Amino acid sequence: MDFVPAFSAPVGEDRPILWFIFEKNKLLIIRDNGTCAIPDAEDLAARGITPIRRIFLGFLEEKACYAAELEADATVAEPYAWMNLHALMNTIGDELFWIAGRANHLMDWDRSHRFCGRCSQPTEDKPDERAKVCPSCGLVNYPRLSPAVIVAILKDDQILLARNKRFRGPFYSVLAGFVEPGETLEQCVQREIREEVSIEVKNIRYFGSQPWPFPNSLMVGFVADYAAGEVQVDNAELMEAHWFSAHTLPKIPPRISIARQLIEWFVEKQS
Repeated sequence: MDFVPAFSAPVGEDRPILWFIFEKNKLLIIRDNGTCAIPDAEDLAARGITPIRRIFLGFLEEKACYAAELEADATVAEPYAWMNLHALMNTIGDELFWIAGRANHLMDWDRSHRFCGRCSQPTEDKPDERAKVCPSCGLVNYPRLSPAVIVAILKDDQILLARNKRFRGPFYSVLAGFVEPGETLEQCVQREIREEVSIEVKNIRYFGSQPWPFPNSLMVGFVADYAAGEVQVDNAELMEAHWFSAHTLPKIPPRISIARQLIEWFVEKQS
């Protein structure tokens, strides 16, 4: 399945609709015998569920995709359930997960920009692009992106992996951090590594990127070589950090994440 993002909703077309309905970071899904599915318009109509604050996302083959919410007092019953987006990472399929991520990102932005940050007046949807405009002072707000770097640090035939205090499970991952104003991505890599594990790195090179909709990050992946220093965790974000060989890896992040892609690249490099 190929998703085609779009801004303008179809007019006068009778297409099937998939609804990505959120309650904060939880997605409304249909559970059936251990499987999870995204509800369509017929499913919702049959149970009297009416989405509000809809945002058009694009097309998944012949289906139109919308993000939405429900009324604050709306209740849902089986087989419907609210599930955290993290929990659906390996459950609904990669394409649907990334569409759900886009929906979560845009709903969070829409929810957070109903009023102007300059003059506090109610905002309106800009008719010609994905943006909010203040009819009073003219301030325009676009969907927010928070860039973050994520880096695999190599030392001979080992990779540095750490346990973050915020991780939802007992796994290890490569290091990551948000970019600060005024710094390049490469400078962010050096600063984050120095702050979190007290070592220096060199030969920083680009690996790839990935949207990370929790709710609005863009992960920019890098590979770097160890240069100097002894690993000492900051104890603010990290619990521990160690060097691992390709044959002694601990539990690592889910397959769909760029963190996992970096680690798998390292393993293939050693084979």
